[in-house]
Amino acid sequence: MVGLKEFMASPASYRALVVGSGKSGFAALRFLHRLGCRVALSEKAEEPALDGRLLQWLQEKNVYHETGGHRRETFLDADVIVVSPGVPLELAELAAARQAGIEIIGEFGLGAAYLQIPIVAVTGTNGKTTVTKLIGELLQGAGRKVFVGGNIGTPLLDYLLGEQDAEIAVLEVSSYQLDTAGAFRPDVAVLLNISPDHLDRYGSYDEYAAAKLKIFAWQQPDDLAVVNADDPEITGRLAAAPIAAKTLWFGRELGGRPGTVVAGGKIVLRGMFSHEEKYELPAELLKSPNSENAMAATLAARVMACPEEAISRVLAKFERPPHRLALVTEIKGVSYFDDSKATNVGAVQSALEGMNQPVILIAGGRDKGGDYGYMAEGVRAKVKKMVLIGEAREKMAGAFAGMTSIEMADSLEEAVLKAARSAQEGDAVLLSPACASFDMFQSYADRGERFQRAVHNLNNK
Repeated sequence: MVGLKEFMASPASYRALVVGSGKSGFAALRFLHRLGCRVALSEKAEEPALDGRLLQWLQEKNVYHETGGHRRETFLDADVIVVSPGVPLELAELAAARQAGIEIIGEFGLGAAYLQIPIVAVTGTNGKTTVTKLIGELLQGAGRKVFVGGNIGTPLLDYLLGEQDAEIAVLEVSSYQLDTAGAFRPDVAVLLNISPDHLDRYGSYDEYAAAKLKIFAWQQPDDLAVVNADDPEITGRLAAAPIAAKTLWFGRELGGRPGTVVAGGKIVLRGMFSHEEKYELPAELLKSPNSENAMAATLAARVMACPEEAISRVLAKFERPPHRLALVTEIKGVSYFDDSKATNVGAVQSALEGMNQPVILIAGGRDKGGDYGYMAEGVRAKVKKMVLIGEAREKMAGAFAGMTSIEMADSLEEAVLKAARSAQEGDAVLLSPACASFDMFQSYADRGERFQRAVHNLNNK
């Protein structure tokens, strides 16, 4: 059977099958075609649902493609199979290929194998995009040429199809991508947190957590791992199964270990250089989980030789991605926060920990299989009322019964009205759903924008 090294040595000699035709799948097709190998596509969706540009490319290049399902023979005819992140790995055709000894790798893993520059990789249940973006901006602020992509923005193979003019790659990496990343070995691997998520895909929470830890699997002692010292899931698993990389920490307490803490409104870097380094945090980054994200990004950038001056300058002006614990406005002494990106229980718990006001929580949507009990501590301590929407509202009402007052709403707009009527001066109305958005909205961004419009409309009522 053909291994990845053999394939990379002479790609034109082999047949490659791409499974899944999304953004990363299209990038894989174009990359493999440029390498000269015989490429094919297998896609479960019907042909009319495919992107028009993809269909045109397939026709122009005379690439074999099957749609509306997968053929076992197509999979067994390949020497290498490249899977898109959303493709279920238990697919019967993939299982048959695996049993036949055919190399199976993800689009991300294939790209990483060809990448020839240092890599900073970021994963975690929550905060990945913010931290990836911030590390990229810190390094760019120091005059470095940086590619920022992976699970956000530009797929890795799209970068490899271009000029490849970066000197550092900062990559957001999902658990799905780590599942098929092969021998992925980042120079710096950042693990932000682990809490229940994507249990509609993984068989158990343990399986999901193990996927996140794969970011360290191929690192060596001269590589670096940046790890959350406050996350018991991470610290417990690393204590049970130590990693090879040198570990740096961020959190409230380092226990004498090297890394970053927040003290007196500043990030303090300890135990790494001859003196402590201190970086002023702007007000909007002082609230959890923003402070943890800033600590992790600062630490990763600093070990990549980002100068102190550049870190201070970029932190002062950094703008977080939208829909992440963003203050929308204040009306009659009530603060309204858009945290629509909080699509899992860990993200909501983290948001609640950062709130210093009584909270009216708007939550609900499409259930992702997480344990709502993970939020119980935050709900008891901070939430005076919940307004629940979407498919999961009955399940959530049962989970939080007796912890706080609960009301149902049939739409997000109705939920905002009910929350506003219940709120008193000094309260916060927080949209932090703990669920996917696809039962009622096109995306979490659509949900967040609808929330913001509903809040601004309160001024007209």
